[in-house]
Amino acid sequence: MNTIDINLIKTYLINLQNQICHEFETTDGKATFQHDSWQRLDGGGGDTRVITNGDVFEKGGVNFSHVHGEKLPISATTQRPELADCEFDALGVSIVMHADNPFVPTSHANIRFFQAKNPSGETIWWFGGGYDLTPYYGFKEDCKYWHQTAKNACDPFGKEVYASYKKWCDDYFYLKHRQEARGIGGLFFDDLNQWNFQTCFAFMQAIGNSYLKAYLPIVEKRKATPFTETHKIFQRIRRGRYVEFNLVYDRGTLFGLQSGGRTESILMSLPPEVIWQYDYAPEPDSDEAKLLTDFLPARDWLSA
Repeated sequence: MNTIDINLIKTYLINLQNQICHEFETTDGKATFQHDSWQRLDGGGGDTRVITNGDVFEKGGVNFSHVHGEKLPISATTQRPELADCEFDALGVSIVMHADNPFVPTSHANIRFFQAKNPSGETIWWFGGGYDLTPYYGFKEDCKYWHQTAKNACDPFGKEVYASYKKWCDDYFYLKHRQEARGIGGLFFDDLNQWNFQTCFAFMQAIGNSYLKAYLPIVEKRKATPFTETHKIFQRIRRGRYVEFNLVYDRGTLFGLQSGGRTESILMSLPPEVIWQYDYAPEPDSDEAKLLTDFLPARDWLSA
């Protein structure tokens, strides 16, 4: 059976948003998420949740949205021009967490479902998503743990799945104009419909359910690490790379803006404090330099 039940997907995504917000509030111990429900004039809406100025998280967002319309935006049809005139539903949860401590990485996760109906009445659907980690100071054990958790989530769906989606993530989260990766990667997948609907949905849930397992132990391990203003400056410089990627390359950002989404919710992923320092280069052999040489280049972290 290959029945598509959007309400089933929607219920899962809303429950996931609730769970993730609860866990982050517990980890922070001080701040709570601000709730901001919104409606889109062209169809649909969402629930934006933002946490700021916490003991652990300087800024973070966990967004749910379900938007629909009569025509998919360009960002969703560049690779699939046959869908240019399709009606669509798009559901997803998007997460970005920026910690105050520079030794706690920024994390991003997203899981989503698209359904499009062409003028002839044919329904086309796919899942997408993944998660990636952006450290400012690298620790091999953290990178290995992050990727091992990702692999564990993928393995029930095939031995080749992790390697394929890990490479896709490495290729996707790459700043071509800087010739450097945004972080140490993780998983990225899109246009997933090669399995039946139930299997694809189960895979999306496996990725969504494994995100906290991958991230929270790293947060707990690093959140009390002493840091200096020098560490904060480097964090802000590297956050600039994060902003550049999201505004220049990120498909989700482009889809949201082009589909008439809520700008404040779309741009909640941007960090609160960023520095663009002209012609910056870290001191040779410093911990800052090692991030660029030892951590950002794509590698097999499971054998590190």
